[in-house]
Amino acid sequence: MGQDTKLEHRLAAIMATDVVGYSRLIQSDEAGTLAALSGIRTAIEDHISRYRGRIANTAGDSVLAEFASAVEAVGCAVAVQQVLAERSETKGNIQVRIGIHMGDVVSKSGDLFGMAVNIAARLEGIAQPGGIVVSSAVRDDVVGKLPASFADLGMKTLKNIEQPIRVYSLSAASAGSVGRRGDPLPLPDKPSIAVLPFENLSGDREQEYFADGMVAEIITALSRMRWLFVIARNSSFAYRGRAVDMKQIGRELGVRYILEGSVRKSGNKMRIAGQLIDTSTGAHLWADRFDGEFHDIFEVQDQVATSVVGAITPRLEEAEIERAKRKPTENLDAYDYYLRGLALVGRMTRNGNDEALQMFSKAIEHDPDFALAYARAAHCYVIRKANGWMTNQSQEIDETARLARLAVDLGKDDAVALSFGGYALGYVVGQLDDCAAFVDQALTLNPNLAVAWATSGWIKICFGDPDTAITNVSHALRLSPLDPRKYSWQHYMALAHLCAGRYDDAGSWAARALRNSPDNAGALRVAAASHALAGRITEAQQTMARMRHLYPTLCVSRVGEILPPFRRLEDRSRYIEGLRKAGLPE
Repeated sequence: MGQDTKLEHRLAAIMATDVVGYSRLIQSDEAGTLAALSGIRTAIEDHISRYRGRIANTAGDSVLAEFASAVEAVGCAVAVQQVLAERSETKGNIQVRIGIHMGDVVSKSGDLFGMAVNIAARLEGIAQPGGIVVSSAVRDDVVGKLPASFADLGMKTLKNIEQPIRVYSLSAASAGSVGRRGDPLPLPDKPSIAVLPFENLSGDREQEYFADGMVAEIITALSRMRWLFVIARNSSFAYRGRAVDMKQIGRELGVRYILEGSVRKSGNKMRIAGQLIDTSTGAHLWADRFDGEFHDIFEVQDQVATSVVGAITPRLEEAEIERAKRKPTENLDAYDYYLRGLALVGRMTRNGNDEALQMFSKAIEHDPDFALAYARAAHCYVIRKANGWMTNQSQEIDETARLARLAVDLGKDDAVALSFGGYALGYVVGQLDDCAAFVDQALTLNPNLAVAWATSGWIKICFGDPDTAITNVSHALRLSPLDPRKYSWQHYMALAHLCAGRYDDAGSWAARALRNSPDNAGALRVAAASHALAGRITEAQQTMARMRHLYPTLCVSRVGEILPPFRRLEDRSRYIEGLRKAGLPE
């Protein structure tokens, strides 16, 4: 068999495009139709190339193209229908139908064959003029990644296709509205962000590829955060080189936040700048720059992406909390109750924690499947235990177990819910092995999640491996250096050094935590114990006096109720002995 007849199988997203009523149009005006069709074909082919597709088969008025992903295929289809809708006002009202399916194809001499091709062609045949119809395989892969909505058309039996398949339509109106000024897309029910292509200030084409790769890494990292709605790369990259107002982009893409930036290279040095913008106000929420050397392009891309995501994530959360606080209380929905709960937890007071628990409970009432609300409610009991605020320990442990289990069950694909839910199971309920398993699952889902790395560090402390704990918590602090939770992570660093017998380092890290959260109970305990064990009795007694003023009921006989579930008895004994030497009463 010759090389030109070799068969190749691969997975691809297939887009089938066909002109509506082509024969009728030719009969009524052959010259005009062919002229208009030439311009339409050029527009379609340009968009296929722009979305990294490949034209496989053509036949008169039809075009068949393949794409590496369903996101690119649907993005191309939406862009094609939009540009054709604009052209149809002056080009004789010629419309096309588009069908998209994703599956196995067979390539022979560049042409495509196979069931996926047949299904795409049949889907095109049932689309409305100017419309797009996709299979469930495409819809499931695209939903949440593009600013478009799909209407369920149910199960359809397609000609010469044995099994019925579920199909969805993306209406002409929906397709045409994407990116059209003056007809803004509605904002999703969670924080939404688009990352625009970073501007290449070097005049070097190579740097554009580097910048694009880095932006792709940032989009991928943000997409792992289930609480964020992230616009797909193909949609945000449509703004390359366009001088468009940020508020307009926000309207066109249906996002509240935009991340933009630039790359400049000089010799082996590079500078990357980025800024986060609130599209509703145009305000700059964050801006920073990163300087480095250009050695391994992929390593630099990964490092910058990690740094940018770590820096902007807390700013996004803070901005959303402030937005929720400005909403009238009678019009709150589940997510806004959740955000108000986060704001109350941030006060680190007993009343604030109690009110936060009420807010998370209201969020759960509005949405019984809200995994993050369960996780944060469980974390309220973590705070209650850590501060000695529990009043009915047995009952509160049971409630923590209930909330945490719901969090990890409903949030199997939510790294944040797994982290907070797992931590509550480990610290409050004492199920340390399950805690470790859920946090490992969180890190598999999102290896850039700082809170998961910090919690992993805390678990290593409990398992008697303080050095690995320090490594993991240090990574969390590097991922999110401005995180409002970092005082807890600094406390973990102090605790790890205490368990390792490095009392000066433990005291230093406890002092850092207390600078960020002066009344933090855990940091006060570690500070008092480490001072005492290092022989600094005066400092230990002063810290203990401060702690006793804030938490007067704490004593040696009860302190075990609030300590981590240490697997090494010597870690627990060392900690309690330090507190006893610092003056904690029996």
